Amino acid sequence: MVNRFILNETSYHGAGAIQSIASEVKGRGLKKAFVCSDPDLLRFGVTQKVTAVLEEAGLPYELYSDIKPNPTIENVQSGVAACKACGADYIIAIGGGSSMDTAKAVGIIVTNPEYADVRSLEGAVETKNKCLPIIAVPTTAGTAAEVTINYVITDAQKNRKFVCVDPHDIPVVAVVDPDMMSSMPKGLTASTGMDALTHAIEGYVTAGAWELSDMFHLKAIEIIARSLRGAVENTKEGREGMALGQYVAGMGFSNVGLGIVHSMAHPLGALYDTPHGIANAIILPTVMEYNAPATGEKYRDIAKAMGVEGTETMSVEEYRKAAVDAVRNLAADVGIPQNLREIVKKEDVQFLAESAYADACRPGNPRETSVEEIKELYLSLL
Repeated sequence: MVNRFILNETSYHGAGAIQSIASEVKGRGLKKAFVCSDPDLLRFGVTQKVTAVLEEAGLPYELYSDIKPNPTIENVQSGVAACKACGADYIIAIGGGSSMDTAKAVGIIVTNPEYADVRSLEGAVETKNKCLPIIAVPTTAGTAAEVTINYVITDAQKNRKFVCVDPHDIPVVAVVDPDMMSSMPKGLTASTGMDALTHAIEGYVTAGAWELSDMFHLKAIEIIARSLRGAVENTKEGREGMALGQYVAGMGFSNVGLGIVHSMAHPLGALYDTPHGIANAIILPTVMEYNAPATGEKYRDIAKAMGVEGTETMSVEEYRKAAVDAVRNLAADVGIPQNLREIVKKEDVQFLAESAYADACRPGNPRETSVEEIKELYLSLL
């Protein structure tokens, strides 16, 4: 069996890393940026930290902010039109998954116009051309979209999200600057951080996992477990740890896949506009319990990485419970809701289960599942 691994050409890490953008742009001979960033980041002056670097270096750019928390086909199509109209030859994506997913889809369609309908990008599509070069600057510590070959778009007409997997969409440069994340409110820090933990845990147990991806995922679990509480309290160490931990998780799962936590979270975002990190965080412990019989000894490693002591002498049942309890405790400590009662309507559960089963992440789940079993998982969370 051949395993493929794809990462950024270049990445910068640490406080002040955004200052490297100007030299990267000039060194690559790029001329004009299409800057994708959401309206809230503009309102709070976060986007301007990057555009100030461009202005100081005399680098022209066009700003695009028609981006929703769960970006839609229409957002992408209007972005493609704006990008073409301004004559940009590269993209700077500033924000969380929404900005970066929009940027990836725009960049792919500009260079592969046969996919202008956006829907045809669903799944593992073999586009012919690399997207416009993307420089990705995350402002949340969660999605790791700056290092993945995935992006997610919402089809508002059909109330569904679809996952696109394309090696041609990976940003050429990732700039992971914890200073860009310091303005995140507690709730967003908690939810995006739990999203990152979900990436690490699902990536570690997914059907496609192997030694190289395991290395990234276990380290990511360890970093996130020790950093998230501090990041929520806005400590320097916590912010820096989460900036790194979420990126390390992305290095892994982008190359091996995820599981039904993400499959179940995606329909919640499409139908109720539920923040992706919140959905993942609520669902994760329950799916971990469900998947446990199909994970061998991996929960012992997860429990140890989460900081649980004495895992070496625990029975299988004990270390599996310890891993799930450690995740539940972390979620509770950072203020994540414990169930879906305030989100899901019981009459929607059948539709949600069918959507989750059809989701591109579902085949990676370590345990074979069904629509009916996914439905029971949703119901257990109500």
